[in-house]
Amino acid sequence: MSARDEILARIGKAVAGAQDVEIPREYRTTQQVEDLVGLFAERVDDYRAIVHVLPAAEVPAKIDELLTGRRMIRPGGDGWEDLNTADGVVTTCAVAIAETGTIVLDHGPGQGTRAQTLVPDYHLCVVRADQIVSCVPEAIARLDPARPLTWISGPSATSDIELNRVEGVHGPRTLEVVIST
Repeated sequence: MSARDEILARIGKAVAGAQDVEIPREYRTTQQVEDLVGLFAERVDDYRAIVHVLPAAEVPAKIDELLTGRRMIRPGGDGWEDLNTADGVVTTCAVAIAETGTIVLDHGPGQGTRAQTLVPDYHLCVVRADQIVSCVPEAIARLDPARPLTWISGPSATSDIELNRVEGVHGPRTLEVVIST
């Protein structure tokens, strides 16, 4: 008998004769948030990302300013840079979550491939206010589970055994977010 079989047999013996119990699955699917944009911006900032909240009319000029002098990957646009030589990537997103400060890419139009969003050292993501939802269940309801999803909560960061934070190990070292209101 394998260790797996032994463990499963012990579990089966322990629960033999136990009554089936109905487990309520009444999860919260939305959350009331007065200022979705403000909460999202605050949470993204908590992750050490750079955040700009701007009126929609000012967004193109801000993007031009932020990209000046950088070799950027621009999914779906002109000026594609080679993945190995690009300074960064500029994308849109599928949805953003206020409660967690998370940006979700489904790699649709304007979002590039996973490699394009994880290899460069800099990621500029443009988020429209109408893409921000209150909580994770609300985000999941908007997403297609058949699409490749990348969930981004701040710049890539990890800590070693001594809890020294290192950024840029598993993705962009710098995340900059422009929120268009």
